[in-house]
Order: sequence, then structure tokens, then C-alpha cells
Amino acid sequence: MLLDSASMYFRAFYGVPDTITAPDGTPVNAVRGFTDMIARLVTEHRPSRLVACLDLDWRPAFRVKALPSYKAHRVPGEPDTAPVGVPEEVPDKLSPQVPIILDVLAAVGIATGGAEGYEADDVIGTLAAGERTDPVLAVSGDRDLMQIVRDEPVPVRLLYVGRGLAKAEHLGPAEVAEKYGVPRDRAGEAYAEMAMLRGDPSDGLPGAKGVGEKKAAALLREHGDLETLLEKAIRVTQPKLREALISQREELLDFKQIATLRDAGVERPPDRETDWAGGAGAARARGMNRLAERLEAAGE
Repeated sequence: MLLDSASMYFRAFYGVPDTITAPDGTPVNAVRGFTDMIARLVTEHRPSRLVACLDLDWRPAFRVKALPSYKAHRVPGEPDTAPVGVPEEVPDKLSPQVPIILDVLAAVGIATGGAEGYEADDVIGTLAAGERTDPVLAVSGDRDLMQIVRDEPVPVRLLYVGRGLAKAEHLGPAEVAEKYGVPRDRAGEAYAEMAMLRGDPSDGLPGAKGVGEKKAAALLREHGDLETLLEKAIRVTQPKLREALISQREELLDFKQIATLRDAGVERPPDRETDWAGGAGAARARGMNRLAERLEAAGE
């Protein structure tokens, strides 16, 4: 099981009241919500291995080089061409909770994985692509990770928690193809191309002019993949669409490089023995007794 840690603890922060604090007054709502999610996931899925993947670079230079506005709207007080290296804007009450989250993960014995210059999505994609033994389940609220789903050589699935764990969607190639209308035989790759064609405001990705989600999916079903679509753009009968595909050809190929996950060069972390009691002890040391009880219950 691969966890998109930042995606999950951001959602926990906004989903759990910030009135939940440690005895010293430090807010711990994200800690509580994140660890609750992990405990529930472990209880329900019983993974043989668990890795919490980290964003060591939330806005990698190679993506900003291809598109200067990539995620620039998330940088406080900066224009749409925000420079590389500016920290992401994080709520004041969340910042002090991130070190606590990492401490709890370490105490429980949950391996972490990250790579300098890459996002957690890239790390998850790399670890999933390299797995040859066990089925893989990635957990995230980020739709970008739908591109990792596959059936061979081992099943790779996404548990999409964008609407919370209670409404999580278990997605493989068949489900992604049905939900978005992309080709079934390459559903993961086709999802990334569809998202790139329609654009993704959350990442500052503009997409092809005049192309929405349904049109993007239909074009990929008709032509198979982005490269073939662009090669045959001159044959598109709709004038405005034809003009957009031809005039934006190089731009769209750059967008694909942004939207496609990169090999982060990470290897499978060493297997570790999970120590829920140790995590509970770390929680109690910070005065978070209810969290300690939840962690102990996860180990039963």
C-alpha cells in the first residue's frame, strides 16, 4: 500500500475540526485525521507492506521549466510565473503538525519514501511500476494518480479518497475507462492524456483550447493516443478544434511531459516491522491519549 501522505493530511486538516489540540495547545486535527485514516486502511486492507510517500519537491524544476505557471497559484503573493523553490502556502495550524505526523510514522515503523526534485506522485508511480510480486493499492485524493492503474504484471489500483475515506472509490483500468470514457486497454496513460487535453486548473495546466473532458476522451477513443491524434490533426473536421490541435502541438506535447509521472529513481524501502504500540507510546508522550488508543486498536 502506497500513501500519498500530503494529499491525505491536507484533507484530514480540513476534514477534522481544528479545535482538537494537544495539552500544550498545539493543533493535532491533521495528525488525528491522518492516523485515523491509516488505522482504518490497515484494518480494512491488511497490506503486507506500507509506504508513506512524501513530497520532497512539490513543484519540481523540470515541470516549471516546461510550464512556468505550474502550481504557481499556490505560492503566496507571487505572480503566475512564480520561481522554483518558493514554499507551498500551508495553513498556519497545519505546519506544526507535519513534524508530529512524521514522528508518529517513524514510531509506528511505517516506511517513508521520497526523492529530491520529485513529487510524491512520482514516487508512488515509480514504486508501483517497479513492483513485480504483490498487488499495489495507492491511496490519494489526487486524480493524477489514476494514470498508474494497470492489470499486468501485477494489479495496480487507486483508492481515490477525494471525497473522504467513507466515499472512497476503488479504481482500476475498467473503472477509469468507464468513468471517464477513455480506452480500456491503456486507461491509465489515456487518463493522463485526457486530463492534459482538457486542462487542470488545480495544477495551472491550461489544456487544449475549446476541449473539455468529454471531447478529450472521445478524441482519444477515436485516435488511440495523443501522438496519433496530433499527427492526424489536419484531418479533424471541426475548424476551431483542428486549428487548436495544430497550433498547440508542441505546447500539448510539453503539457504531456508535465502531466505524466516521472521515474523518481527510488527503490523499494526495506521491509519494517509495524509497531503500533510504539506509535501509541509516541502519541501518549505528546498527551494525545485518544490517538494512542486508536493506534493500539489498529494493531489488534
